[in-house]
Amino acid sequence: MAQIELRWPTPNRAWERGEPVRAFLQHAGSGNPISGGYGSVRNGGTRFHEGIDLFPVRRDARGEALDEVFAAMSGIVRYVNTEPARSSYGRYVVLEHDAQSPAIYTLYAHLASVDSALLPDVAGELVRVRAGQVLGRMGRSAGGYTIPKARAHLHFEMGLRLTDDFERWYDARGFDDPNYHGVFNGMNLMGFDPLAFYEAHRAAAIRTVADWFAQMEPAVVLHVASRATPDFVRRYPRLLKQGAVTLGAQAGWRIECDPSGIPFAWTPLSADAVRGLKLSPGEAAIVAVDEALLGTQPAKRLVMTSSTGVPIIGPDLDAVRQLLFGREDS
Repeated sequence: MAQIELRWPTPNRAWERGEPVRAFLQHAGSGNPISGGYGSVRNGGTRFHEGIDLFPVRRDARGEALDEVFAAMSGIVRYVNTEPARSSYGRYVVLEHDAQSPAIYTLYAHLASVDSALLPDVAGELVRVRAGQVLGRMGRSAGGYTIPKARAHLHFEMGLRLTDDFERWYDARGFDDPNYHGVFNGMNLMGFDPLAFYEAHRAAAIRTVADWFAQMEPAVVLHVASRATPDFVRRYPRLLKQGAVTLGAQAGWRIECDPSGIPFAWTPLSADAVRGLKLSPGEAAIVAVDEALLGTQPAKRLVMTSSTGVPIIGPDLDAVRQLLFGREDS
């Protein structure tokens, strides 16, 4: 398995020098740089931020950002949105890092421009990039709102894609706008903390992406009664744990989720295991909760409590389940 070759995605060398986050994170208007970090960092902890925001170190005479944006790792250009009004990400690029397992994505948003070398040719062939290659220029493009010039930044994400069947889920939700972005719509992408990933790599705590997921701890454990094998599992087989039954013969799944809801470990369950939970096909139940770990991301509504005091699936975790399995068992 390939070891990680990691590059910081902007020219700012502050993180590499070990400087505090105020030297590279762009605040969201509060003045507190933590609001530009990952997780439950906004609106008093009630609003989740999927990535990190990095401010520029160079500006032109008008005050617009001039920093180039670089690929964090080598990979494939999977998606480029050149119509900023069509997404809250504005103009953005998604890379998939296929040398790694799992093949995580990185996302680069609010760009002022995208390098023309990233756009697919007439034949539609995939474009490969190397770590550190220029992807575009930092900016403040956004759909539906305005980012002030003084807060121009790169929004940077790392994570996993939930489903290939995103369009069906999106259509069922009845959103007003069409889905312009296919499976690379932000609602189909689940990011983990990029800064924590970079820190772990610098400390030599991880050498591969698989190492990163192996050190995750579950905040919630979910059992799902479904014989289906979600495309998520086939796309990320490294997240599959050895179970009592082989893949394809399962009657259900044990899924371990981190505090943000990322389903990072999957174990196939036997029919007896599912029968013992008294779940109908397609149903899911929470079987374990780490309250302390869950509390680190209060903006995520993964678990709620029933009137009888039993933990039940919250709306954010249920949305993940629906994206992974659909509404019905198959």
